[in-house]
Amino acid sequence: MPLAKVLTCTLVGLEGRLVEVEVDLGGPGIPSFNIVGLPDAAVREASERVRAALKNSGAALPARRIVVNLAPADLRKEGPAFDLPIAVGLLLVMHGIAAEIEHSAFIGELSLDGSVRHTRGVLPMVGAARNQGIRTVYVPAEDAAEAALVEGIAVMPVRSLAQLAEHLARIAPIAPYVAGPEASCAPEIWEGSDLADIRGQEHVKRGLEVAAAGSHNLLMSGPPGAGKTLLARALPGIMPRMSGDEALEVTTIYSVAGLLPAGTPLLRRRPFRAPHHTISHAGLVGGGSRPRPGEISLSHRGVLFLDELPEFPQTVLEVLRQPLEDRIVTISRAQGTVAFPANFVLVAAMNPCPCGFLGESTRACTCSPSAVARYQRRISGPLLDRIDIHLAVPRVDYDKLAGMAAGEPSAAVRERVERARAVQRQRFAATRTTCNGEMTPVEVRRYCQACLDEGARSLLRLAVERLNLSARAYHRTLKLARTIADLAGSEGITAAHVGEAVQYRPRQAT
Repeated sequence: MPLAKVLTCTLVGLEGRLVEVEVDLGGPGIPSFNIVGLPDAAVREASERVRAALKNSGAALPARRIVVNLAPADLRKEGPAFDLPIAVGLLLVMHGIAAEIEHSAFIGELSLDGSVRHTRGVLPMVGAARNQGIRTVYVPAEDAAEAALVEGIAVMPVRSLAQLAEHLARIAPIAPYVAGPEASCAPEIWEGSDLADIRGQEHVKRGLEVAAAGSHNLLMSGPPGAGKTLLARALPGIMPRMSGDEALEVTTIYSVAGLLPAGTPLLRRRPFRAPHHTISHAGLVGGGSRPRPGEISLSHRGVLFLDELPEFPQTVLEVLRQPLEDRIVTISRAQGTVAFPANFVLVAAMNPCPCGFLGESTRACTCSPSAVARYQRRISGPLLDRIDIHLAVPRVDYDKLAGMAAGEPSAAVRERVERARAVQRQRFAATRTTCNGEMTPVEVRRYCQACLDEGARSLLRLAVERLNLSARAYHRTLKLARTIADLAGSEGITAAHVGEAVQYRPRQAT
């Protein structure tokens, strides 16, 4: 058999694409091994990996001209996942194995000794193969549990090229992977801060509860050592548990990024990402010549924590505007456009001035008014307008620090948040919206404005006039009031709910 065709997958953004690997074994002559079809460097190097893997598996390549074509030829191919299908194609043409692989796909990187290595992006590639009618997929044994998350397709765990050759020759068949009830997954319990261990700051804890209940963005401002970072790290512990679909979304992103922990095929815990302020534009939103997910996509369905917010370059911060509104980030390159999900809760922390002690009674601020103004102007008004909850975090006094009484634990707060989210899921059951923070203007009119009593309307009118709220800030205040009402178990929105929501706006006029 001089020609063999084997199916595999490649990644384009977060999506898998089916690729046909054509292997042609020419006649005697000058030996060569050419791979065509827009391969990147990693794919071109597959020739040497495959050659060594076959030799060390007892199937050395003959001295002939070998051509491998990756179709469609106009799709850029990248990554080492093509090693296994190329090797399978060579086995078929060299030994004439009549294997039934018409509805099968092969994914995996080869070691020089013939063993099959872990490959990133297995989950979306197997999903794409299933959608294209593939019935069986051969993946590295290490990735079999991840591939088994895709229903409706048989997963064959492959440990080595020699084992796969025996399977194709029907000498020693490989048993399909069966996921048991004990399949590993990341624990749901948050291992960060617990609200019970944080002394004082009760109003900030309340703000965190509202943010978690409605997926609202939050900014904390206060002196150094007041507990801003500790409070931020407690937020994932009070957020609701991820649904099955949300867990698959997060797992797909981490699989493509190569950040899925070993032995953990499914992520159940909400992400918490805290990049340093020296991060680049591409590191935050994603990018590169072949776009990869950035920190905002790695924070999808979780928390993106930006500590020392004014220290981030302004050009980096401004790119957050579109993801905060659309909850998706679009990256355009010459080869095409890629969209990554970015539905996260932004939690930011900052000092009120460069020295950090503006407004403190125990320590005088050493910054000039112009230095304070320059420092605060590093964060633009449009970005601040997209943050729903603004909280002042004062220094904790000695009596509270030395007190032995524990506060309310995160588990108790999480129960209230879960109840509020259950109300929101029922409210938005027929839409793509999942929580109050994602409401569209039409939904705001229906579920917020239509539910205001007279006292709430009067207070809201006064707030818009006194605080000079923009249209965006007005809608965000309504969303906050809706979340506060949900936490209170109220169908309508009262003046008390609007009053608390207005208190979370910046005190200075915008």
